[in-house]
This record gives sequence, structure tokens and C-alpha cells, in this order.
Amino acid sequence: MNMKLITSFDEYQKQYEFSVDNPETFWADVAENFQWRKKWSRVLEWDFHKPEVHWFIGGKLNITENCLDRHLPARANQTAIIWEPNNPADASQHITYQQLFNHVCRVANMLKAQGIKKGDRVCIYMPMIPEVAYAMLACARIGAVHSVVFAGFSAGSLIDRINDAGCKLVLTTDGAYRGDKIIDLKSIIDEALEKCPTVERVLVAKRTHSKVKMKPGRDLWWEEEIRNVSDVCVAEEMDAEDLLFILYTSGSTGKPKGMVHTCGGYMVYTSYTFKTAFQYQDGQVYWCTADVGWITGHSYIVYGPLSAGAITLMFEGVPSWPDMGRFWHVAEKHRVNIFYTAPTAIRSLEKAPLSFVRQYDLHSIKVLGTVGEPINEEAWHWYHDNIGRGECPVVDTWWQTETGGFMISPIAHVTKLKPAHASFPLPGVQPAIMDENGNELLANGVEGRLAIRFPWPAMARTIYGDHQRFKDTYFSTFPGKYFTGDGCKRDEEGFYRITGRVDDIIIVSGHNMGTAEIESAIDEHSAVCESAVVAYPHDIKGQGVYAYVICYDKPHEEEKLRKEIRELVAKIIGPIAKPDKIQFVSGLPKTRSGKIMRRILRKVAEGDTSNLGDVTTLLDPAVVDEIKSGAL
Repeated sequence: MNMKLITSFDEYQKQYEFSVDNPETFWADVAENFQWRKKWSRVLEWDFHKPEVHWFIGGKLNITENCLDRHLPARANQTAIIWEPNNPADASQHITYQQLFNHVCRVANMLKAQGIKKGDRVCIYMPMIPEVAYAMLACARIGAVHSVVFAGFSAGSLIDRINDAGCKLVLTTDGAYRGDKIIDLKSIIDEALEKCPTVERVLVAKRTHSKVKMKPGRDLWWEEEIRNVSDVCVAEEMDAEDLLFILYTSGSTGKPKGMVHTCGGYMVYTSYTFKTAFQYQDGQVYWCTADVGWITGHSYIVYGPLSAGAITLMFEGVPSWPDMGRFWHVAEKHRVNIFYTAPTAIRSLEKAPLSFVRQYDLHSIKVLGTVGEPINEEAWHWYHDNIGRGECPVVDTWWQTETGGFMISPIAHVTKLKPAHASFPLPGVQPAIMDENGNELLANGVEGRLAIRFPWPAMARTIYGDHQRFKDTYFSTFPGKYFTGDGCKRDEEGFYRITGRVDDIIIVSGHNMGTAEIESAIDEHSAVCESAVVAYPHDIKGQGVYAYVICYDKPHEEEKLRKEIRELVAKIIGPIAKPDKIQFVSGLPKTRSGKIMRRILRKVAEGDTSNLGDVTTLLDPAVVDEIKSGAL
């Protein structure tokens, strides 16, 4: 790809100004770098009040032709994916662009043999093995819409996502390795599919070679079916606005939101932001440690890097197994040049002795990145000093499932670094800091809520099956603008710093969890009458889950009940959502209209009980003293 890199801050400012003054010309110029079957007739149509956004109208393409086919003349023998398995004793794989192309075509033909066609939804519930990338790209090649579900979610979470999308097919494995554990994915799928009437077939790949039940007429072995198909598959022609994938993110009302991303704009934006923010150069080894179950894996392990012709590393394991040096072992082994991970991982590795870092040669690393949540200054300095040797830029990216790609981010070797600041908007992104009355704060040195005033190509187009919810969630708070749900500061120099969520979302280890979703799971316990969940600062995870629980009767064995509640939440949502702290209370601070005053609960959870504000409006002010005295 011949996309020109930004080489100076002056050049960034000029390109940014041009992108704001001439957004359609700017994005059309970027889009010219890709292979289109038919060029667009208009660049953009939009109305944030409806809300409706269309990019590259009339353009025809297939994203896999841009991730695979067009690279073959020059890169057929170049590595596309390095796969590093869970166990360091097992061999890693280097998959070339030609091999990746052949694998994707075969999986695409396997899907077609099962009756999957353009527009059908396919659920992918797989660990971080090469087949998960083949599966995503194979869906895209034939025009099927993939819905990847993180392979740490429970059967209950799968049921919600499969039924909402109306998936016809599920792709999974017999099991998954995670550190020293084996996770039985197939039995979780089996449990879920008892309540998923739209699923007709399940294709099961062998990973752990565990003994699993195969349901006749429904379940088929991946390895047997793939033998029967060719490695030639002509890509389906897609409109720029056809669905590429649905990815579910937690909602504040409890029901996950299926964010819809489309083909053309998403491709253009993820590739551009990948190359621009990291300043990626041909031949560099790039490693994003995320899972493809999250948007980071979609945009910056698969689609962004591959459309840019990059070498992208996929890692099956965890940073702490077999010891706390695993990341650095992998980075040295594969001579990683760009390393992109979450603040949660950095904070956990920071607590380990530095000997785990120093035994490895990390001089190949030229650029560091962070994703998932704002990084705190202490972790930023540890990362910069010990992994980046004090000389590698930290690309602290702010973006969301809904945005599809980076929005506010430093540009490596271009932007001045300021610890814990996402810095400046990327070209084409127009942020607005709003006060609570809906007025935009135009000066520097302000704090408010972060909105975006103009569309960008990778933004989600709707919530699958519920456009009204899309409008209500993102476009009703500040009419005419997209509301991110995040608080934000812009300092005197114009640097942006994200201060965290302002709605009922908790970011646990970089993953969004809706408080209502967790409360609903807790309330399923027969002993529980009502619960309220808030975030509190957590040394490793960034935010922990603090649950206030009212029981029908005072619990005799509190620890036993806490254990049962945690196990129930893990079963309904997944282990990631388990409450860190559970405080049993006789009541919650409610207004006379019945609204829970979460502000008070958050203050108590944070250990800040000195200034809880006015509690006289509460139905029962005395309950606040009880909650304070029993705080964990």
C-alpha cells in the first residue's frame, strides 16, 4: 500500500486541518489506495438526527480481496500471520499471504457447502488459533456476516448473541487452552444451543483433542469437511454499505448491543489508522495481544494489518504463564517491532520482578501501544522506561467498539508524548467536549463529555435489529452529535485525556461490562432480593466490580453466599464479570421516585466517604450510614 506516512507534527496539523475542511476529499484520497470493483459515485451522505451514515455510496468491493488477493503478486511468500501457541514448548507457525489465501478460500467453500450464503449470520466461538482468522475472512469472502463471541463468555451470553443475530451456523472447537487450564468450549456451545432455534449446523475444529459429544445431523468435524472442498473461491461482490460483521458490546440496560459494521468505510479507516498511528513500515512484525472476540482483535489483528500488507502476530496464551516473562519471551523470539497491549496487562506485569523483563532482548521493539481504557501515569512510565527503554513512543489509543478504529491517539515518532493522554484526534476525527447543558466547550483547559460532531468511515451504522436504541444511546444526549459515553479533559496545550465512563458501564481489564447485566445475573440467586453494581479503582484491572446486595433474609454464612453469587455471575455472563467485592446491605440509597443514587455507592466503593453530598432527598438517609460503616 502506498499510503503516505505523516513524518512531522507540522505535517500532522496540515493534514488534520485539510481533513476537517475537506473531509470528503480527504477520505476519497485515502480510499483510492484500495482495490474497488466499482468506484463510488458519492463519498458521503449523513444525518446524525436520524441517525444515518453512508460512505462510498455505490462502491463495490470485497474486503478479503484487499486483505489477501491484491497482496499476492508482491507478498505471496511474505508472512501474513505469525501464530504463537499457548504452550511455549509447541511450535509457532508462520502463515504466508499465499497460504492464508488458500486457507480462507477453503473455509469459505466449507461454509458454502453448509448452505451459508451472502447475508447469513455465522457465530464464531473459538480460541486464538489461526482458524479463527480463517473463519472471519471466509465469512467476509462469501458475504456472510460474522458475529465473534469471546471464548470466555458463558452459555447464557452465547444464547443472547446467537438469538439476537439469528445465526444459522456456529464455528467452534472441542476446547481451548488458556495458560495451564483447558476450557471445554464444546459443552458450553451444547448448553447454549438448547435455546437457539436458528442454528442448523456446528462445525467443530480439533484443538485440545478432548472427548466431546457430537450431535448427529447438527455437528460436523471441521477437519473432515475441509477435506472435501477446493482452495479456489471467487469473492462475493459487496456494496460498501453491506454488513461485514456484528459485534456485541455491553449495554447499560442489560441486553448486549449488536454493533453493525459495514464493508467499505471500515476497511478504509482501519487500514489508514493502523498505518498512521503506529507508523507501520513494510516488513515490521506487529503484535496486538488482544483476543479477536473484541473489536481490537477485529480491527487491529485481522482487518487493519492484513489490508495494509503487514505481518500480524496472533497469541493464544496469557501473559502470566508459564511465568510473568511470557510476553517478553514472545517479543524476543519473533523480533517484534510494534507491541500493542492493554493497561491491565501492563499493571499486572509491573508487579512482577524486573528480572522477568531483563532476561530478554527487547531492542527490536520500536513502538509501544495501549488499548482498552485510559492508562494511568505510573503504568505508562513503567512501560515506557522498562519495555521501551525510555525511547519508544507509547501510542495510547482511545476508541470504542462503536467507532471501529482509533479516534484520538498519538502518532508514533510524531506526536509529543504526555503520559496518560490520548493526545490529539487523528485526521478526519472531529471531537467536541460538551458541558452538561449541551454546549460545546471550545477553549483549551476544559473538562466535560466527549462527543464527535462529524462522521468517520468506520463508525457503526446501527444496533442490529434496533435502530431506535442506536439513536437513543448515541445521538439523543447531544442532538446532532455522536455521544461516546466518556468524560474528557482538553488541557491548555490541546491534549485530550479520557477520564472514564460517565454512564453505567464498567471497564474491567479493558472490557466493557454493563452494570445492569451484572445486576441481573446477581438477582438470579434465590437469596437475593435486589442488587446495585458500581466500579471502583482496581490496581490491576483498572476498575473492579463492587456489588451491593440486599437479601431476603440476613445471610448466615456471608462468604459462602459471596462464592455462590460469583459462581452464578460467571455461569450467566462469564468469569470476567465476577464481582470483586460483595457488600451485603439492608437497603440502597434511593430517591423518593425510586432511583438508586449510584453517585453515593461509587464514593463508598472508592473509599471516599467524607463528602457524599446532600442525602436529605433520599427516601431513607439512614441507609447511607449503614453502607458506609460496612464498606469493604
